[in-house]
Amino acid sequence: METDEKDMIGHRLKALTEEEKQRLEAQNSRLIPETKAQKLERDAKRHWDIFYKRNETKFFRDRHWTTREFQELINFDPEQKITFLELGCGVGNMLFPLVEEGFDNFYFYACDFSPRAVEFVKNNKLYDPSKMTAFCADLTTDELFENVPEASVDIASLIFVLSAIQPASWEVVAKNALRVLRPGGILLFRDYGRYDMAQLRFKPGHKIAENFYMRQDGTRSYYFTEEELASLFTDAGFEVLTNCYVQRRTVNFKEGVDVPRIFVQGKFRKKD
Repeated sequence: METDEKDMIGHRLKALTEEEKQRLEAQNSRLIPETKAQKLERDAKRHWDIFYKRNETKFFRDRHWTTREFQELINFDPEQKITFLELGCGVGNMLFPLVEEGFDNFYFYACDFSPRAVEFVKNNKLYDPSKMTAFCADLTTDELFENVPEASVDIASLIFVLSAIQPASWEVVAKNALRVLRPGGILLFRDYGRYDMAQLRFKPGHKIAENFYMRQDGTRSYYFTEEELASLFTDAGFEVLTNCYVQRRTVNFKEGVDVPRIFVQGKFRKKD
């Protein structure tokens, strides 16, 4: 039976062992050519659509931890109407746990890069068009605002999304998140942290650029430091409320697995 230990909040970058340093150095022996990196960018939507075609709704577990980690989701007057936007919703692994918890005063927007993922959201038995709108949007463009008015959202989330986007486009994503929030609105963030187990496991031939990798299925992943995120969101116009590393151990006693994970988690506020 799989057991996840409680998250541990940290404030320092992980110190690498000599073996881990050697693994990272070995990744540099064979980098992805620039022409292939450009093709990965052009085909990003197709790779994610294929991912959801293969895995459907079974790959990611529902995120029942969000109300524990992000008190902004529950600290409000129950009579207050809240507009919530999930940027990069996948198949609804954050959206539908919130629906199940009875967030009746929320209106939900949910968007994703992958049309197939959005269809899975709309086909979920909990999808209610009177309380939510799911749509396809590329966060590196203005497509978001075809469905959500500027300065109309109270809380937005960017959970394990930015890491899949090429670093050159992060500034646009951060500024779009700022534009869609009301003054005082909050952006909730969680993603992969620098020297996470998954980063250390990449073999030569998967590295695109520093801390940016291609997975076997063609999707991509970046591994952040908290300093990078603070700079990104501050430059976009946010106020940093919290920004830190989160360490988690995934333990499977039956299989003899004890896997350390490192994430970065933050809350960023649009200034009044």
